Amino acid sequence: MKIKNNISWIYYVAKRFSLVDLKGASAFTSRLSTLGICFGVMTLIIVISVMNGFQSEFIDAIMEVSSYHVRVQNLSEKEKIGAFLKDNEKVLLSTEFVESESLASTEKGAQAALLVRGVDADIMDYDFGLKKELRIVRGSFDLKKKYKSKEGESLEPLVLGASLARSLGVRVGDALKLYSISSDRPLVESFSKPKTFVVAALFTTGYADINASYAFVEKGAASEFFSGSPEILGVKLRHPSLDAELVKEIRAAFPDCNPQSWKEYNRSFFGALKIEKNMLMLLVILIFVVVAINIFNSMRRIVYERRFEISTLSALGGRISSIKNIFVTRGFLIGAKGAFPGLVLGMFFCVNIKKVFALLSSAIYFVQYAAALFFAPELLSSLAQNPMFAIYGNIPARMIPGEIIFITLFGILSAVLSSWAASREVLNAAISEVLHDE
Repeated sequence: MKIKNNISWIYYVAKRFSLVDLKGASAFTSRLSTLGICFGVMTLIIVISVMNGFQSEFIDAIMEVSSYHVRVQNLSEKEKIGAFLKDNEKVLLSTEFVESESLASTEKGAQAALLVRGVDADIMDYDFGLKKELRIVRGSFDLKKKYKSKEGESLEPLVLGASLARSLGVRVGDALKLYSISSDRPLVESFSKPKTFVVAALFTTGYADINASYAFVEKGAASEFFSGSPEILGVKLRHPSLDAELVKEIRAAFPDCNPQSWKEYNRSFFGALKIEKNMLMLLVILIFVVVAINIFNSMRRIVYERRFEISTLSALGGRISSIKNIFVTRGFLIGAKGAFPGLVLGMFFCVNIKKVFALLSSAIYFVQYAAALFFAPELLSSLAQNPMFAIYGNIPARMIPGEIIFITLFGILSAVLSSWAASREVLNAAISEVLHDE
């Protein structure tokens, strides 16, 4: 009898073997492996998605507020570069700005170093990315408005990071003296001629360093105050991944320019984020390694227990490769039964991350309350829900399709590879010996 090597036959025999092993140690091990893969896929999707959301708050704030997608310096051909960018379909918008390192001083003597950026007064009308990331918590982002000092002098408005304002002890409406550090004037002259601004608004972003070190003023006032600070052209793209292509095009068209992508400008920071994410993924992947070892040992035992059936199939004409694929198919079924439920659960928790953390916080509080009620009633008044759960719940989980597919396939692949490694022991003994023993 010639048994054909086809998928339907392999699948049929694999299912028959699975039905036979519904009880006993093999069934328990298979269920444990399936649960392990399910838990691993679910955990890895949740962890990576929360990490993506956590990092995206930093990345979006840095690209939209601080670095832009591409920076262009040495604007000797400013009009031509502007026209080139305006006609480029990759470019969403481009805007000029100046920036300088400064020292801020209040009337009470508090001081802090900061980076002051001069932008268009109407930048909020066209830069919607900046408007989204720069959340105004006090006042209004109005750089056109003029203020009067006690002496009747006209003062320019300034929009200040909330953390920086807190460290200086200033509020909306307070005066703030700025000393230019990076202008082309002598340092003594810069410190002898400070410029007074009025805090018009306070802002916050998803990146703490920007909140603690940035301020915005009108570009004209900044150019006058920061004498010699070069103009920089900030470019935002329709998609951040187009930065390398645009930098190459700008360098080809304008060799004297110095375009710099957001990846180059923030290389050390984004490199650290990437390493952090990779290390976290590596640690969670250890779950799959443990499950794979469990599946390997289980399949080896099943191969040994099914040696009579294997020898019978081989004696009736079954190919060794087909018999091995029976166990590989079983591994695939174990992996699929664990990976797909893990995928669904992981995505469900990511979509409802806020409710999940709220429920977890309430459950832990209930357990603590019940324990205190029975064993230490005097502590009931001091019990409260952990506020960290609310903080974690407010972190948006960002699911990237490519990563989710990779995690799911990796969960299945770990089971398949383990089964393949175990199936290599098929028919190590002679068929006649096995049949004779039976």
